[in-house]
Amino acid sequence: MKTANAFLKFLVGGLCFYSLPVVSQTDNTLSDDSLNTVLEGVTVSAHRPATMRVNGPVNGVIIGRQELFKAACCNLGESFTTNPSVDVNYSDATTGAKQIKLLGLSGTYVQMLTENLPNFRGAAQPFALDYVPGPWMNSIQVSKGASSVRNGYESITGQIDVEYLKPDDEQGVAVNLYANSLSRFEANADANLHVNKKLSSEILLHYQDDFAGHDINNDGFLDQPDVSQWNLQNRWKWKTDRYLFHGGTAVIKEKRRGGQTHHTAPNQHRLFQIGVETDRYEAYMKHAFFLDENHGTNIALMGNFSHHETNAEYGERAYRVNEQNAYAQLLFETNLSDAHNISAGLSLNHDYLGQTVRNTGSSVRNEKETITGAYAQYTFNHLNVLTLMAGARLDRSSLYGTFFTPRFHLKYLPNNVMSIRLSAGKGYRTPHALAENHNLLASGRKMVIDDDLRQEEAWNYGASTSLYIPLAGKTMKLNVEYYHTHFSNQTLIDYDSNPSLIHIANMKGKSFSNTWQFDVNVPVIQGLELTAAYRLNDVKATYDGKLRTKPLTSRYKGLITVSYKTPLEKWQMDVTFQQNGGGRLPDPYVLADGNNSWSGRFHSYGQLNAQVTRWFRHFSVYVGGENLTGFRQKHNIINADNPWTDEFEPTLVWGPVHGAIAYMGVRINMGKL
Repeated sequence: MKTANAFLKFLVGGLCFYSLPVVSQTDNTLSDDSLNTVLEGVTVSAHRPATMRVNGPVNGVIIGRQELFKAACCNLGESFTTNPSVDVNYSDATTGAKQIKLLGLSGTYVQMLTENLPNFRGAAQPFALDYVPGPWMNSIQVSKGASSVRNGYESITGQIDVEYLKPDDEQGVAVNLYANSLSRFEANADANLHVNKKLSSEILLHYQDDFAGHDINNDGFLDQPDVSQWNLQNRWKWKTDRYLFHGGTAVIKEKRRGGQTHHTAPNQHRLFQIGVETDRYEAYMKHAFFLDENHGTNIALMGNFSHHETNAEYGERAYRVNEQNAYAQLLFETNLSDAHNISAGLSLNHDYLGQTVRNTGSSVRNEKETITGAYAQYTFNHLNVLTLMAGARLDRSSLYGTFFTPRFHLKYLPNNVMSIRLSAGKGYRTPHALAENHNLLASGRKMVIDDDLRQEEAWNYGASTSLYIPLAGKTMKLNVEYYHTHFSNQTLIDYDSNPSLIHIANMKGKSFSNTWQFDVNVPVIQGLELTAAYRLNDVKATYDGKLRTKPLTSRYKGLITVSYKTPLEKWQMDVTFQQNGGGRLPDPYVLADGNNSWSGRFHSYGQLNAQVTRWFRHFSVYVGGENLTGFRQKHNIINADNPWTDEFEPTLVWGPVHGAIAYMGVRINMGKL
């Protein structure tokens, strides 16, 4: 009966869908291939690419709404399905925590930004990818390597910057409803009002409910938790010729319920339950003063504040955190001439984490840090052929003292078909070991966190080249890149040294990553586009005195995407196939019968996603499927029959925790208020 009700809700939800507008967005950032183009005696109909390479010395791409619409894209964590650079994986099989990986390293080394403001720090990290609904996003900029010093010292492997829909976009109301075969339902709405020519406002709404749990592998545990979330933002924008204000507030309420559905052992008298409740409040503001339009001279003051509370229970263990973060930045920028630009600024960041634990086997303390900093950055641009950007920061931490962050980027266009980028820079990060990894408390192992964790410190070096090759009247885009990250100090999560512990400690030895990536984009015929990519990872760290491959890291990733739009752009079909390489698992423990608890390695697997979209004048309907190959990790929870023992392990997730998923939805623009 439960399954029948779930199917009925899915069917009814699918029949009454409304959704987001499909509006072409503009952006001042140009891709490399837009340079050095000569048009003579022709009429050109412009078509903005769904994904564009960032114009400038930093290597990165802008993922636009057209690219996001190629998949359901329910939230930020599901936005990188067609992206070859960013991996998103479940961190464990009980809480649904997800983790980004960029350049082979975990998302803690990626600086998360929302509209150029640092966000989702500390305790927000385990579930941050679910806090940004997909329909709210205008674009995502993914930058690789040590980025600009303007946004701080934290980007070690790169930055992910989310741009939301803007209050001064085309006025109207839009709604998006979505449902899938795993009994997940979402409703999204956005509305903006132009009060007058200077002032505009916007409301963003999101509701999510996973209303029926699933245990496909019959291990007695939900494959993924039931999640209910409310998310609301109110944004305002005021603009005159000499002044701009942009600010707003946000509220997130989320509940996660997971764990056992029934007893799995004769002597078990209580269910192993997991519950995570989160309340998050945000506010941000930006003030920009335009002093000299001819020289691009301006002064800006921006900042944000967040209050984040999480109450989590993992069986008998409990963790509670009350976190406040405040950030402010004052910056100045001007063009000395057409070729020379300078920017400088001051910043202040304050973090406070009040933490309590129960039955974790380890102590915890409150954490507080205040960091003041200053930066300067110089950019030289010679006729768009050679661009140099050099910057440096000097910051002082109340915990770690003064530290220096240099960064350098170069871009060179030797001809009309090639661009070359080089980068080098340093990054730092303050570890909040328990707050950022509290989902690991679901493990039966004891968690031990050393008291002397040092500031993480790493150098990143990168080189890339892009080729734009004329092919049958079109342009084939080829990109080749290499990045090396070398840690001077790193906080490691060690499963290997002691099979009964998860030990979080400073590294003792070496830690590094090397990544090579090749990707090509080919417009085959009008409306048909093919993208293929291959990435190779070599990620190693020292565990128990031995330099070893980092566990739960795929050796390689292959990706092929095919997108086709009919000539009148009424139908769109998108298919994505990923082949994820195998890798190392932490050393298994030995069971009482002498057998290992799990294999020392996981094998490669493929995933297929597909979507068909029908476009109408004011709305679109889409139907699709995820993981259509049906592959799922068979034993995502180890020793599920004995969850109250130290041999219970749900955190070694390397593959999908569910099989094939079907979904459907509609996007519609309901017009002006």
